[in-house]
Order: sequence, then C-alpha cells, then structure tokens
Amino acid sequence: LRFFMLASVPPSLTWDEVALGYNAYSLAIDGKDEFGRFLPITYLESFGDYKPPVYAYLTAPFVKFLGLNEAAVRFPSALFGTLTILLTYLLTKKIFHSSPESKKEILGLLSAGILATSPWHILLSRAAFEANVASFFIVGGIYLFLVSLERKWFLPFSVVSFVASMYTFNTARFFVPFIVIFLFLKFYKTLLFKIRFQTIISFFLGFLIFLPLFLFLLTPSAKLRFAEVNIFSDPEIVELANQKIANDNNAVWSRIINNRRVGYSLSYVKHYLDNLSPEFLFIRGDGNPKFSIQDAGQMYIWEIPFFIFGILVLFRKREGHWLLIPVWILLGLLPAGVARETPHALRIETILPMFQILTGYGLFHTAVAISNIKYQLKYLILALSILFFIFNFLYFVHNYFTHYPKEFSGEWQYGYKEAMKFINENESKYDKVHITQALGRPYIYFLFYSQYPPSRFRENANVFRDAAVFTHVAKI
Repeated sequence: LRFFMLASVPPSLTWDEVALGYNAYSLAIDGKDEFGRFLPITYLESFGDYKPPVYAYLTAPFVKFLGLNEAAVRFPSALFGTLTILLTYLLTKKIFHSSPESKKEILGLLSAGILATSPWHILLSRAAFEANVASFFIVGGIYLFLVSLERKWFLPFSVVSFVASMYTFNTARFFVPFIVIFLFLKFYKTLLFKIRFQTIISFFLGFLIFLPLFLFLLTPSAKLRFAEVNIFSDPEIVELANQKIANDNNAVWSRIINNRRVGYSLSYVKHYLDNLSPEFLFIRGDGNPKFSIQDAGQMYIWEIPFFIFGILVLFRKREGHWLLIPVWILLGLLPAGVARETPHALRIETILPMFQILTGYGLFHTAVAISNIKYQLKYLILALSILFFIFNFLYFVHNYFTHYPKEFSGEWQYGYKEAMKFINENESKYDKVHITQALGRPYIYFLFYSQYPPSRFRENANVFRDAAVFTHVAKI
C-alpha cells in the first residue's frame, strides 16, 4: 500500500518534492545544497521556504543508487511510513504495559493493522512529505522513552529521535517540547531518582544537538513560513474588531468584548476544533486533495463506533500509561490551531497513531462485549463488520489507484515532467526557452529532469531575493 506504483501514484511530483529531490541530488554530488551551502544543518533554502534538511539527507542515498526520479524522492516517506506501523505495534504494547500479554499482543496488532490500512497514513506515506518522517521520529522517541523507564540507557536515543523530528518538520518544533514536558512531569520521580545520570546525559545531549536549530529559529528567515500561514497575521480579525467597536460608538464594554485578542482567541479555538470535525475525519477528509481523495475521510466510516467506544472505555479503565493518548492528541493539535487552513491532515500528522490505537482499543473491547451474545447473533455481527471494513477499504483503494491520479493531477503539478522532456529534446534548436511562472516554479523541474549539474546552476543562474526574503530564479 505504500510502495506499489509509488512513482506514478500520485501522478507527478509537486515542486516541494522536486526541490527536496534536487537538493538530495546536489548533496550527494558535492555535499552542498541547491544554492551552495555546505552540509546545511538547520535549513534548505527553497523558494523562500526554509525547509528542514533531514528529508533531503535521507533521500540522498536513494537518489545516488536509484537515480534522480520519482521513486527515489518518495522512497524515504514510504519506508519510514512502513516502519511507523512496526513502531505502532511496539508502542501500543508499551502504553498498555499492565494488561495481560495476550491482550497487549492483540491491541498492538489491531492498532498497527488499522494504521497500515489508514487512508490518512497511506496518502502521506506515498509522497515526499517531511511530516511523515517526523511522525516516525516522534513515535520512536516516545516508544524509546517508555522503554527507558525499565532499560535506562534507551533515554539518550529517545532524545535524539525527538530532536531529529524537529530537524525534519516545522510542526514537530512546536509539539515536541510540549510532549517532552508532559513526559517529564508524569515520570519525574523515575527520571530524577532512578535514572538520574542517564537523564542528565540525555538533557545535555539534546541541548547540544538542538542548539543550532534554536539559534536558527530566532532569525527572520525561520519566521517567514509561520508569518505566511498563521491566523495572527490575518488582518480581517482586526478589521472586524475595529468595525464592531465603531458600531458601538467606541463604548468601553465593546472595546473589552470585541477586543482583537478575543477575536484571535476565538479564531484559535475554531481552527483547533476544525481538526476534530466528523466530516474531516470520516466523510470528506482534508479539503486539499494532496491529503485526501475527497470521497473518503481521513479515517474509515467503519471506525466510528469503535473509535467512540475506545475513548469511553479508555477513560473508564485507565490502563497502563493511558493518559498519554488524550494528552498526545490535545498537544498535537496545538500548532495546527494557529494555522489559517484548517482542518489540515499534514500539520496534525503528529497525532498519529493515537486515533488508530483508540480504534483498536475500542474494537478489542467491542469483541469482548459481544462474546457473551447468542452464538448466531455474535457471528452475524462479526460477518457484517468484516464486510463493511472490506467495502470501505476496497472503495478507498480503487478510487486512489484508479480515479485519483487523473481526477486530481493538477494538484500534483502534472505536466511539468512532460514539458521538461520536450525542452530537453528540442532546446538545441533554439537560442532561448521561455517558461511561464504563472503555474508555479518551473526552474526546479528543469534542474531535476535534466539532471542539471548543481555547480553549473550555482555559477550561471540569475538568482535574487526580494524584500520578503523569498528566493527567485529568473534565468538559467
């Protein structure tokens, strides 16, 4: 589900995927990024969007051995998405560590199986999304942390995994500090008294690795992307607040009620809760076709009763480290609430696989509950449930592999590869080739599909940066 037809579904590489691929190509050749920075640690400059660098480094060996193509660029996401399924199995068993071994085994397999077939996770594992790799590091960090409570020298590895996620995707930079604080507060007795030496070592290790990124986050370049997408730069909220105050003749009570800070707070709550919308989760999915096929939710309809039941039973039974699940979800949605575009499946991928674990937990306890029902009725319910799952699953898979690539080809910038092929075959006949920038960023596709030497690009490209620090390539 993650590697099959990886090069052709989705039907084309987006400019962000191409940029990551070409930077990986450049790093594999001379250790420099697209614009000549040697072994960049904190960011890759790309269209004025300062991308975290880990995905490009992970892609470099695949580009080296598989060539500069679609499969090589997407391979790390598919690989780490697959490995996240394994981590989900292991993590689930650690969360419910106090349960009988047979129950832990079943819960782990159910949760991993649900994630393996999840529309949400499949789509994000089949394109070069940094969020998908960051999700692996977050799940790995929390799993290793829980392991370290018993085997103390796993703690430094947990910290390295957490910091790696922050070098991989922007959202992790907000989420990880919060989840680490929660883990410290919940397990501080163990950390400070039982494994104090390992805790001190891990703290200083994490500090040293994170320091370059921290210094970068203080720069204007790091804030550029946040300024583009956050609700606090939305002038409509201020304009509306001022208009309401003016309508009330500048009354004191109106200045309190219609204060712009109140407006921002209400906007934040709305955007936060958008990510829990039933329509988003189970019916239509994300409005951006890159993250949803539009004919199915981020989760299947069959999951609804088990997901709800899982929540209810979890709060009733409170098994093992149960509190981690709701806290993980609540904290994972914090950065997404700041964004203007909500709901947003990519920015809240940090909460996976918590929804799948809840569904698996509910499924297990539903099976226990119906085990006492009459023989015939029990197997009827089981048969209907399996049929509904199969129908949901096949409907998604058929739509995704058959209709989706054609229906939403435009969302994936389809056509650039064909245009570049035409240029490469015909450019010798002409002195100049002109390409419109109205449809996107064509220069990066030319570099990618012609395997243009990075050193030559750096020498002869006409590159300039505007007042907003955006990077433009006017001519090669």
